[in-house]
Amino acid sequence: MQYISRSTSVNLPIHLSTPPIPAPSFLLYADTQKHLHTNTHSSMAATKVYIVYYSMYGHVETLAEEIKKGAASVEGVEATLWQVPETLPEEVLGKMGAPPKSDVPIITPSELPEADGLLLGFPTRFGLMAAQFKAFMDATGSLWRTQALAGKPAGIFYSTGSQGGGQETTPLTSITQLVHHGMIFVPIGYTFGSGMFEMENVKGGSPYGAGTYAGDGSRKPTELELAQAFHQGKYFAGIAKRLKASSQ
Repeated sequence: MQYISRSTSVNLPIHLSTPPIPAPSFLLYADTQKHLHTNTHSSMAATKVYIVYYSMYGHVETLAEEIKKGAASVEGVEATLWQVPETLPEEVLGKMGAPPKSDVPIITPSELPEADGLLLGFPTRFGLMAAQFKAFMDATGSLWRTQALAGKPAGIFYSTGSQGGGQETTPLTSITQLVHHGMIFVPIGYTFGSGMFEMENVKGGSPYGAGTYAGDGSRKPTELELAQAFHQGKYFAGIAKRLKASSQ
């Protein structure tokens, strides 16, 4: 299995401004120190990547955890896991055999603009994102009105029940959510290398993003699927970091 990793170091220039009219030396020194402090602070600020997901049986959450590891492996990147709110009653979840939720914090729409990049994960429902995640996106109307997420990079990962269950249609139909917010969709393409061409074993995922198959619920993400999730996190974080640096 081959990975294509990318790392780019960005050196931000320090611009010193000189007043058009001669000023006392202590004022020039203070002005210089102000610029030095501002540029040093901005260059040290971590790139925040939020991994926001919904997981009923734990498959998407397992991918999210691996994606976080990949994103956090990029120097200067701070990766955080978030869950979206559940919309089904506990009684219904119990009848569906869903396990208890993890202690990953629940995110609100107002917290999304804090991120420099967003990786969104969900299971499929008839080739579309699960209703729980769609309900969360439907609650981002105020962010849409102000275009608070415009220009931010975003990626998608997912889980389906079978090979014909929506490994490509699920992310494809979800891109509309990003488009209306003015976000920049970042697919992984074929940067995962030979892992993208696995034919001997069942493997989830696509050029759109990392994925897995849940089957009847007993199947767990394979090592190859987890490796692809790690790659997506690392690849995405590198791009988010470069985009943030270029805007400063």
